[in-house]
Amino acid sequence: MAKQFEVELEKLHQHLMDMGINVSEQLYQATKSFIEHDKILAETVIKQDDGINQSEIDLEKQALAMMALEQPVASSFREIISILKASYDLERIGDQAVGIARETIHIKGNQRVPEIETMIAKMTGDVRKMLEEALDAYFKADAAAARKIATFDDTIDQDYHQIRQAISGLTDEAVIPASTSYLLVTRFLERSGDHVVSITEWVIYSQTGHIVELNGDYNKRH
Repeated sequence: MAKQFEVELEKLHQHLMDMGINVSEQLYQATKSFIEHDKILAETVIKQDDGINQSEIDLEKQALAMMALEQPVASSFREIISILKASYDLERIGDQAVGIARETIHIKGNQRVPEIETMIAKMTGDVRKMLEEALDAYFKADAAAARKIATFDDTIDQDYHQIRQAISGLTDEAVIPASTSYLLVTRFLERSGDHVVSITEWVIYSQTGHIVELNGDYNKRH
């Protein structure tokens, strides 16, 4: 492999890592805005989404230029393809963050249930931990770690079902209108977890050449 190609491939990896860090922060800020009833922060998260979208476009252009100028060997070709696929999943997680921010703007402050919001904060932390570990596995080219990380999606699903149960148990008519927003936010977080699983699958593909499906939620992630 030409030295220049190696340099460009490393830049592509770094571009993906930077995008992942930004998406993780976007998800954190979106949930923070929701829990703290901060509509100004929510609007900021929505505006920042253009930057995430542009990152995906720039990464795609960079990858296609590399493939056009060089004829990478099979392993390097897999790396480029997996980076493109993972960047799509990151962009979709960014979309989920925007969804959460929009619910911040819609929900009324007097309809809040602190106990449920604490559970949502915990779920967000779980999703971000999973995402950051998936990115670390990507950086280290560790397919075994990627498989292990994907199993953490069970915890995300447990969070999801526990929050749904808590929402279904609401009886105070004053807070019942908030149920739809809580359900949507929880769903956005659950979908984010599914996209992290997809990222771990691309780590495995990059290193082994095998396309795997690590949970049964393929349609939700694509």
